[in-house]
Amino acid sequence: MNRYSMIVQWSDEDQLFLVTIPEFADRVVMPCTHGITREEAIHNGEEIIEMYLEAWQAEGESIPEPNTLQIA
Repeated sequence: MNRYSMIVQWSDEDQLFLVTIPEFADRVVMPCTHGITREEAIHNGEEIIEMYLEAWQAEGESIPEPNTLQIA
């Protein structure tokens, strides 16, 4: 399981749940995937994260660090 952030938001315009990955925002067009249901969008988001990580690793590119929640 990866530790990357995923934001899932409903789009009235698209009638879909759209997924953005904050850690990838400067390298990937956002939103990066979608789903008809929230569950499908999350599943697609997890697949996209793995796809990008594998591609960046294969190409020798740097991999963004996952964000972590800091609770005071």
